[in-house]
Amino acid sequence: MQGRIVSRDLIECGRGVTLADLYAEGAQKVITRFPGTQFEKVDLRNVLEIVALIEKTNPNVVINCAEGDWDLNVYEACLRTGKHVIDLGSDIPMTKAQIGMSDDFKNKGIIGITGCGSTPGINNIMLHYAHQMLDRLDSIEAGFAWDSNIKKFVVPFSIQSIIEEFTEPAPYVENDEWKEVYPMQSLTEQEFREVGKQKCFLVRHPETYTFYLKNRSDGLKNIKFYAGFPDHSYSVIKTFIDCGLGSREPVEIDGHTVVPVEVLTQSLRTMEVPDGYTEKENLWVKVQGMASNSPVLIHMECIVDTLPGWEDAGCNIDTGMPASIIAQMIKDGTISKRGSFPPGVVVPPELFFSELRKRKMDVYRNGTLVN
Repeated sequence: MQGRIVSRDLIECGRGVTLADLYAEGAQKVITRFPGTQFEKVDLRNVLEIVALIEKTNPNVVINCAEGDWDLNVYEACLRTGKHVIDLGSDIPMTKAQIGMSDDFKNKGIIGITGCGSTPGINNIMLHYAHQMLDRLDSIEAGFAWDSNIKKFVVPFSIQSIIEEFTEPAPYVENDEWKEVYPMQSLTEQEFREVGKQKCFLVRHPETYTFYLKNRSDGLKNIKFYAGFPDHSYSVIKTFIDCGLGSREPVEIDGHTVVPVEVLTQSLRTMEVPDGYTEKENLWVKVQGMASNSPVLIHMECIVDTLPGWEDAGCNIDTGMPASIIAQMIKDGTISKRGSFPPGVVVPPELFFSELRKRKMDVYRNGTLVN
């Protein structure tokens, strides 16, 4: 899904794109819309295969939209070939490993940016924008919430990532100490602009780490990240998990070994979006800190609608389109820093927000439109 969004946005911006995937059918919608678009098969489990693909196609920027499990393989291949690379992010250990390659990337004269989607991505950049207005940080709460006009389950984003968010312990920072909680033990409800009241819970997300890494020296002591799902989506996902379909433990079926979550993922690839279906998402960051010796709360929001002509993407345009924007900034030299970073450190907020506006995404600061 995200590969299709990124590549379509790039092509419509006049950029040349080579598509690559483990499954040829994943690229077919893009090739049908833009005949002549090149496709190559690649297995990201094999670093040498990725290197060979990069050497064959010679891209300016590699954009990785696959599952986060393979982010480090793609980074290693880009380091070997000397190519800039961005991805949509992964879990905290993977993010740590990628940022830990910063000196190697800098010495090679290239940049890697991990987490260039909605969240991580837009939320990181909104935090950086808010941080510029503060002398000191104290607390950050961030997250996402969404709903749809037709109350029917549609895959919101990677089902494997979603199941991990529902089930894996969520790290958070309280009074400068790292703690964990199981997501369903933190379940609450919150009200969101243009989305309404949604179930929310703390989840394992890389922003908890990147926010802390880049802002601890400015006094940051508290960080929480929330996921918000509408009832109709929440209940289906919970049913998948309760029935064992989210498990990574192999099972035997008629002499064949399968992994339930992989079967679920492949089954959902064929799910169609209902006619007339639209979504709305609120990406949000609340930052508490000090400015001119006074306490300040800055509430950043990005409101995303389903765009005409992009109905099959729902509000997932806010993940694919930021990756397109950031890749173009690297290609054009707007982002010139070298090393390995999260996006909030290197992406210029105002220019990025301007590009979001061109794609009908509204950014607010304390209820006032800023783009």
